[in-house]
Amino acid sequence: MEAGATRASRLPAVSLGVFRRLTYAALAALLLIVVSGATVRLTASGLGCENWPRCGETFLPEQDFHALVEFGNRVVGVVVGLVTLLVAGAAWRVERLPRWLVWTATVLPFTVLSQGVLGGITVVFELHPLIVMAHFLLSLAAIAVAVLVVLGALGLSDGERPAPGAAVLGLAAVPSALVLVVTGTLVTAAGPHSGGEEIARFGNVLDAVHVHIGATAVFGITYLVLVVALAAGRLRTELALAGGVLALLLAQMAIGEVQWRNELPWGLVLVHVGVATLVWTGVVAIAGRLALRSRRLSLP
Repeated sequence: MEAGATRASRLPAVSLGVFRRLTYAALAALLLIVVSGATVRLTASGLGCENWPRCGETFLPEQDFHALVEFGNRVVGVVVGLVTLLVAGAAWRVERLPRWLVWTATVLPFTVLSQGVLGGITVVFELHPLIVMAHFLLSLAAIAVAVLVVLGALGLSDGERPAPGAAVLGLAAVPSALVLVVTGTLVTAAGPHSGGEEIARFGNVLDAVHVHIGATAVFGITYLVLVVALAAGRLRTELALAGGVLALLLAQMAIGEVQWRNELPWGLVLVHVGVATLVWTGVVAIAGRLALRSRRLSLP
């Protein structure tokens, strides 16, 4: 034990500034892999590599568009894994970092590892829609963890504590946003972009759209109530963040209408997925800030 402790003590300490930059990089990388993964599905490249982790008979893909798109997503996944590992390792070398933040950062690379495993399962089962949906939702879970790590690294001890009602509303917006995104994935699964020409659709696209519209209405009401609570509590930072998310929501609605009227071109669907991911990130950030500030779970 003493030898192990001695070796650990010889590892260089990591400054809080470096740790913060690493958390930013991890969050950015996780957002990027959502876009690259969506590109795989929307360009029907899900089986560009017929096996996993190899791509055909060799590790590197053939000079084929679909294979290159799928393999590119795997490369992004490796980069994300390395960055999140750096975050986890650095968290243990930052002085006075709260234990909850250390362990949350440690969880981050395991979410990416789970993504890789589920990606392999997705290929084995030839892009079953439910597994593809689970793959995307796991990405959102990883982003949520990364957001909490970023918030913890920033420190939120300054400022007044939010009213308990605002914190509760912030937390309530998270499952509402999740339902919104899940119903959106159901629309994609039922639509023309299931990942490949021979991949079966899941459900009826018109029914899925109606469910998604209902989820949008519920989320919209919940979110507007949250915005009112933030304004009443004079929580300027959270209110500014909420305003940004609201702008994204309005843009998302416009994109959704245009893509539907134009028979769902994959480029617009990709933008729709990207904006949805940013909305999810913003909602989690608002809820996380309110929760951390209300409990003072921040840097000392």
